[in-house]
Amino acid sequence: MTLPSRISLLTLSLCLAACATAPAPQTPIELPNTWQGAANPTAALPDQAWWQAFSSQELDRLILRARENSHDLAAAAARVRQAQASTVIAGAPLLPEVQFGMDGSRQRLLRGEGSDRLDASSSERTSTAFSTRLSASYEIDFWGGLRGVRDSALNTLQASRFDRQTVELTLTSAVADSYLQGLALEEQLRIARLNLANARDVLNLVEARERTGASTRLELAQQRSLVASQERQVPLLEQRWKDNRVALATLLGEPVQRLRTRIESLAQLRWPTIGSGVPSELLSRRPDIAAAEARLAAARADVQVARAALLPRVVLGAELGSGARTFADVLDSPFYTLTTALTAPIFDHGRRSAERDRATARQQELLEIYRQQIIAGFGDVEKALNAIDGVERQRQWQDQEVEQARIAFSLAEQRYAAGAETLLTVLETQRTLYQAEDQQAQLRLARLQGSVALYKALGGGWRL
Repeated sequence: MTLPSRISLLTLSLCLAACATAPAPQTPIELPNTWQGAANPTAALPDQAWWQAFSSQELDRLILRARENSHDLAAAAARVRQAQASTVIAGAPLLPEVQFGMDGSRQRLLRGEGSDRLDASSSERTSTAFSTRLSASYEIDFWGGLRGVRDSALNTLQASRFDRQTVELTLTSAVADSYLQGLALEEQLRIARLNLANARDVLNLVEARERTGASTRLELAQQRSLVASQERQVPLLEQRWKDNRVALATLLGEPVQRLRTRIESLAQLRWPTIGSGVPSELLSRRPDIAAAEARLAAARADVQVARAALLPRVVLGAELGSGARTFADVLDSPFYTLTTALTAPIFDHGRRSAERDRATARQQELLEIYRQQIIAGFGDVEKALNAIDGVERQRQWQDQEVEQARIAFSLAEQRYAAGAETLLTVLETQRTLYQAEDQQAQLRLARLQGSVALYKALGGGWRL
């Protein structure tokens, strides 16, 4: 081969290799420098056991059971094992494939003289043959197609691992949220029963006053309507409480009958101080974002595979064999064979080009999904910060409302004991106190749920 022809062949190979390489993806998005919400940059970022910051041994126990028994988590772990096996399969073609075979045959001519397709003849009606072979084949990965298949499988494996961690984070936050809701429902149910008892006392007083003519039938009807409303509220809260226990048991992967009664109250839990860091850190702290990035990398490798399929393939082969008419002599006549095969697509009705276009479009789709995942992650953190800040400001006023309602109830009791106030006033101030305490319990739940939401939005202590 002359020098110009060698240069031309080298140039052509480099050009084809350039065509087989996928372009680098664009920059995802521009990241903000700070959070808009009321963040706490000095506090510590979440760790992996973030739920322990609520100082609830019961919550710790429930999350441990959920992680051990969850069917969703077990299914995610099985998907990781599937991806691991797929990675081995995808990486195998990068190495030579070696096979060993052994054959034995026996032919017997039934009648006639035989033919060139038979080893038997009229003089030797039976023919026996044995053979062994050791063969190896290897495809030279000129254009990176085989490496692309391996890289795609490796990135898919990473994505499946991140998906499992996302499932675990979703599970633990769901258990925490469901447990907190159950505690809040128990508190609301306690207050509702007290409120109902208060409404019944007021009704008894109004009925007595109506019999003496001190109250009207309108006041009696209004109070009976209020009692009926309070009566309805109790079974409604009981239904929600039972539904909550079923939902929690489902998260734990066991029947509700095995769920024991809660041993602590909502007031015993405390909400931790959570550091939010800076927005750029979120990309390495959320497993769902990492999974989206890994799938984008896998799609980039798939484009490389599709481009390489448009180019020629070179496969090398080698075989070492031997054969004989008797099994004892099967290794006495060894031979070897070397082969080289070059295949190139000529006309396939545009199938390979369409596969390349599909892989390129899939890469663009996953790039947009990756961008959206980042934006959604920022939104989750901002909403959690806003929720915590908003509830904190409401709680300050709600605490004052409860404090003043207690003062009013205490004064009404003192005045009633001194004969300066009616029992109706005492019961009304008591009902106002119960309603304020119910709202206080709801705000406390919202504050605890805001902490859970912020932990989840920040990735729950997970690190890339």
